[in-house]
Amino acid sequence: MDPKGQKVKLNDGHFIPVLGFGTFAPPEVPKSEALEVTKFAIEAGFRHIDSAHLYQNEEQVGQAIRSKIANGTVKREDIFYTSKPGEAIFPTDENGKPIFDSVDLCHTWEALEKCKDAGLTKSIGVSNFNHKQLEKILNKPGLKYKPVCNQVECHPYLNQSKLLDFCKSHDIVLVAYGALGSQRIKEWVNPNLPYLLEDPVLSAIAKKHKQTPALVALRYQIQRGVVVLAKSYNKKRIKENIQVFDFELTPEDMKAIDGLNGNLRYNEIQMCVGHPEYPFFEEY
Repeated sequence: MDPKGQKVKLNDGHFIPVLGFGTFAPPEVPKSEALEVTKFAIEAGFRHIDSAHLYQNEEQVGQAIRSKIANGTVKREDIFYTSKPGEAIFPTDENGKPIFDSVDLCHTWEALEKCKDAGLTKSIGVSNFNHKQLEKILNKPGLKYKPVCNQVECHPYLNQSKLLDFCKSHDIVLVAYGALGSQRIKEWVNPNLPYLLEDPVLSAIAKKHKQTPALVALRYQIQRGVVVLAKSYNKKRIKENIQVFDFELTPEDMKAIDGLNGNLRYNEIQMCVGHPEYPFFEEY
């Protein structure tokens, strides 16, 4: 199956490829690697590229996309590029903590609406929003555009079923990051948590389908209507991840994977716990 054809329609009429390439890497990885692996991912078939101001690699990722357009591999309209301005909008201190006592989500959303009106972006969405924060935007007087998506940590140990149902009911696409567990970066992730890809249930299902546990975890998201980001700087795995369209999980497989949910969050974003808009105190 051609991965370039697998897209979901957003509530603003644009389309997002269901499989995305995540470009985040730990600080010790040279930024030049982002250039090389993004070019490789586009060659392999990825058309949805995910980055952020926080990753400090947008220059390299942009160079990779431009080079693949220049050599005729893709057209600009083929690529769905996601950025997250984050701390570019919200100033932080030297420890990365926001310096505002509170952030007015609605005013920030109005700024994004203006960006869309000015043609600076085709679509606007949010990341790490709980359902109450989404409601705050959706109920805003004078709302011009709904968020098209909400990018959150989502994997079989944290399947976000309640948030997914909420998003679907408002025609908001859930985008999964950390879909394969998470890289063990001590500032972000509790190193004592279990490795998702070593889970015996995922391993058994993978063996049955002659696939890897990673592909099973990615396929699980696509079949439940979630857009999923596959993050890897390993070229062999990047090529493997495209094979997510080559097989299908059975209803029994899906139910077994649903059963793994334990609301286990790898990325607690501890440096923001004191922020008044810290999203993870809510159930979903």
